Amino acid sequence: MDRLIYVAMTGAKQTEYRQSTVANNLANANTTGFRADLAAFRAVPVLGGPGLATRAFAVEQGAGSDLSQGSFQQTGRELDAAISGDGWFAVQSASGEAYTRNGNFVVDASGMLKTYTGLIVEGDSGPLTIPENTQASIAADGTVSAIDLANPAQAVEVGRLKLVNPAAAEMEKGLDGLFRRRNGEAGQPDPNVRLSVGGIEGSNVNAVDQLVTMIATQRHYDMQIKLLQTAEQNSRSAASILSLNG
Repeated sequence: MDRLIYVAMTGAKQTEYRQSTVANNLANANTTGFRADLAAFRAVPVLGGPGLATRAFAVEQGAGSDLSQGSFQQTGRELDAAISGDGWFAVQSASGEAYTRNGNFVVDASGMLKTYTGLIVEGDSGPLTIPENTQASIAADGTVSAIDLANPAQAVEVGRLKLVNPAAAEMEKGLDGLFRRRNGEAGQPDPNVRLSVGGIEGSNVNAVDQLVTMIATQRHYDMQIKLLQTAEQNSRSAASILSLNG
């Protein structure tokens, strides 16, 4: 009986974690470049003690992310870009170089190219600074150019966005929503990564799928709670029988 409690307890705990993951995905269904989180679990047989190993605990398998591409949303902005296929934009985070699929860029008051959330965008040779009185634009290969507002025929190449494409198995998502290489090393620029400019990549969360998963997860949680209640009833019945025999 006591083992039933632990089986149901671990199942409910992991199901609750999955529910929070689904809720976070739904909350970011409209977040630019967001990659859906995955919650996976595995059963671990209970070893040792008397009897056969007929029970198992549910434990976390390890968080992962869905790296499939999100939909392209046309904006018409010169500084909006979305990666076509595999690849990442490199940005500076508090803990070093990180990667994002959010190509919604802006130029701050000092001319620095940043993400909409304020992260400095990395170029192949470092951060990119846009000259004053110019209009920045991004080409499909990531080249950033500055067009003189007084003389539109004159354009200056500022640099190239650092576009990397590490293997999916090398990437992991941090609590800040940015991705990093598991070994902590900076990725190398990949000239084969291409952009679709004038738009951004939306979240890859399928809201309908997540809602269905949320309902199914709630049912799993209710089942685990029912098992705990059954274990409690069995315990009370056993105690009552023992008191009658005593």
